[in-house]
Amino acid sequence: MKGIAIGLSNNSKEILKRLKKTEFVNDIYIGGSSKENGKENELFQVKKPREILLKKWPEIDLIIFIGSIAASIRIINPFLTSKDQDPGVIVIDNTCSKIVPLIGLHQSNAQNIAHQIANLLGGEIIETNNSNDQSLLNLDAFGNQWGWKRSGKINDWSKLVIKQAKNEEIFCKQLSGNSLWKTSKSAEIINQIDKKETEKTDSTFYVSIFENNETTWHPPVLWVGIGCERNTSKELITNSLNNFLESGNLSQQSIAGLATIDIKKDEKGILELAQEKNLPIKFFSKEDLSTIIVPNPSNVVQNEIGTPSVAEASCLLAAGEESKLLEEKRIFKNLSGAVTIAIAESKNQYNPTHGEIHIIGSGPGDISFLTNNARKALSRCTVWIGYKMYLDLIKPLKRNDQVLIESKLTEEKERCSKAIQLAEEGIKVALISSGESGFYGMAGLLLELLQKIKKEYRPYFEVHPGISSVQLAAAISGAPLMNDFCSVSLSDKLTPWSLIEKRIEGALVGDFVIALFNPQSIERNWQLKSVIDICLQSRHGDTPVLIARQVGRENQTKKFFTLDNIPFKEIDMLSIIIIGNSQTTLVDEIFLTPRGYLQNLV
Repeated sequence: MKGIAIGLSNNSKEILKRLKKTEFVNDIYIGGSSKENGKENELFQVKKPREILLKKWPEIDLIIFIGSIAASIRIINPFLTSKDQDPGVIVIDNTCSKIVPLIGLHQSNAQNIAHQIANLLGGEIIETNNSNDQSLLNLDAFGNQWGWKRSGKINDWSKLVIKQAKNEEIFCKQLSGNSLWKTSKSAEIINQIDKKETEKTDSTFYVSIFENNETTWHPPVLWVGIGCERNTSKELITNSLNNFLESGNLSQQSIAGLATIDIKKDEKGILELAQEKNLPIKFFSKEDLSTIIVPNPSNVVQNEIGTPSVAEASCLLAAGEESKLLEEKRIFKNLSGAVTIAIAESKNQYNPTHGEIHIIGSGPGDISFLTNNARKALSRCTVWIGYKMYLDLIKPLKRNDQVLIESKLTEEKERCSKAIQLAEEGIKVALISSGESGFYGMAGLLLELLQKIKKEYRPYFEVHPGISSVQLAAAISGAPLMNDFCSVSLSDKLTPWSLIEKRIEGALVGDFVIALFNPQSIERNWQLKSVIDICLQSRHGDTPVLIARQVGRENQTKKFFTLDNIPFKEIDMLSIIIIGNSQTTLVDEIFLTPRGYLQNLV
């Protein structure tokens, strides 16, 4: 995204600095003269707003003004052309308390970006558009969230939006692509037309691979298989593909990628076509291609390169399981070479460069512990995936156009696999973990699975840190983690018990404060007692111990004990235990491990 932020007064400097750190803003400006206090401003470019927009307007996607709405409107008014061409415009007041998406709410994604900025900076978003007021689906923009591209006349889309605003019936006929969007609250009033039903053309939009000059969203599900003579020109390949698609009434915007044999990794025409259309290429060995049954095998190709098919086999292989050969191969020739093309339709979309996975630590419980960074990521994502109890805690933040996928406690791998699949389809996904996702959470498993995917095919991912339950347990009890500490999980489902014992023994030798996660369950009812016995061999029986349960939630409790009087029957998987070290004290229920500041001052 190419975005700029313009402060209309010197009071906007701090907000501009924060915006510059986001992915939305490349350059920041202060509106005014080119000098400030007699010196060139090194942090901000100081220019008149009109001069900035004369140069930047045609090339940017987003403008954020810091200041007056009225002034912002007067500045942009001479530059406005159409909502499909103009950049998005957002206005933020100087205190960052109000954030207003002004222009490009749908096409330029300004509405979603405004939500992300509001969550990141802690401001309130002010929306007046029809879709927001009535919780309606943004017909002419929502497909972007699902990795799709749009076709059809602007006026036809506008007519649909107007009909929707008048509470008239709107219909959708979906022939391909991900249908998870139908489960969002915003989609509830959209009438779904079966593939065999006759549609009302003036009130219907489509999700389809076909180019019918209708109001259509195109999911990326078509794989183009290509075989060609060495040094066939890009122009012949491009023109042949265009003719091939046109004859089948197939949309260019539904192409997921190109596929061919690996000996074509240096084929200039194919590489240039992929670069021009920003499409991935999947290369397959002759052995892999030979395993695919095709309708038109070739003895000539078999004798020449060792497989009976390149175009048909490679597009089917790229499209994956349950794919179908949509268009059998055709050969195109002229003086600049020869190319063979075939097209397969995949069951699943493929657009990994558009997809994202945000691994979010949702904190220990109450929504108030969720960081602004995590809130921003949640507002960015179309799909949230997580254990139901964790999703319920953050559900108040969900918009009507967002979708939840709930799962059970033991289905961690299934959750991660689903998140990766959706991100590969071009969808932005939030994978929810309680507490801090990097502490016994979902981040590790997801990253292990991502490592198995080749880097060039891997969707973007980001880990958003959260507040761990052990941090909150320490906070509500005092400051027991002020000096060196460690955490150990007593679950031996993934870690051998002998190794857990060694870690406890090492922590005792180093005089670490020890935090125990997953201390005890119905099935694991002896491990905690064993650990406490080991601790008593090295530490005094009166060493203070905190047992905190349900931290950050309605039934939160904290109780103090010593090593020799721990109530094992009261402890379960919802408990966090912090065992003090040789310096830890408990005075008037203040649990403290001193750092040594007072001693150094003496």
